[in-house]
Amino acid sequence: MNIQMAYLLGMIIGNGEIQRSNSTTKILINIPHKNERTDDGNDVKVYVKASIADIKSALEQTIGATVNHTQNDRVSTIYFEKPNSDYLISEIMRMCDNERTFETMRVPKYFFSAPRDEILYFLRGFCDVTAYIRRSNYFFDKSFHRVYIEIMHNWYVVIDICNLLKQLDIPVHNIDWAHPNMRDGNLKKYNDNQPNFWKKEHQIKIAANEFIPIGFTVIHKNQALIKFVKEMEQFFSSQGKDIKETTHKFYWERRTPKKHRQTHPCENDMSIPKEIRGKHYDSWQEIAKDLGYRK
Repeated sequence: MNIQMAYLLGMIIGNGEIQRSNSTTKILINIPHKNERTDDGNDVKVYVKASIADIKSALEQTIGATVNHTQNDRVSTIYFEKPNSDYLISEIMRMCDNERTFETMRVPKYFFSAPRDEILYFLRGFCDVTAYIRRSNYFFDKSFHRVYIEIMHNWYVVIDICNLLKQLDIPVHNIDWAHPNMRDGNLKKYNDNQPNFWKKEHQIKIAANEFIPIGFTVIHKNQALIKFVKEMEQFFSSQGKDIKETTHKFYWERRTPKKHRQTHPCENDMSIPKEIRGKHYDSWQEIAKDLGYRK
């Protein structure tokens, strides 16, 4: 596998769809625009369009077909189509275990023993279509910036990504699970007649400086990443702290106070994986451990 194939698979598993007909397969990948403008007030669509030009140029040599794209205010979509019998399509289907949508795909087992550069490019592809870095994504102090990887519905790929990051020695700072104990721990929304408020996206949160080895191909995201990491370095230096000693800790290496959460009536909801369905959780770490992200 080359790095461009790894990148393509990351994009597909992050936010892709595979449409099969009797003779052809169409691959569609969505790149959402979280906001219409960057923190600096620039038009996100312009940056994404420029980024897509670079992505298309790199991928077309690997794909052996033209990559097209559409764009509106909220999402850009790239897509291509090839015969079902094409070797690339066969490989994509094999790597995706014949799943058709990002909501059910898993990280291919191949990447857990792949060369480091292929893992990095897979994660970059995945994060280009799922991750965001904004000034509002800070942790307590406004100079502690984080990258948010947002994953809809797919509990298992959250764990896959966390374990792949661990393989690269990149710690996850927090996972904001779409679980009733995490999103409505005091039952406020439930009691306000919003019982399904907690059914949102999962968010994997990573300290911005730890994310540097992966980076973004999407231009405005990578510019923000570099800018915010410099701010972090200046902030920690002014505090007389070593940035790496502060951020480079896995959850099992940190002491985090446990917050008691109320029992939620939706703990048995069928959208929750069977491994953790019906269980009560007081922390994101407990869920992560039970689903397989552990030391």
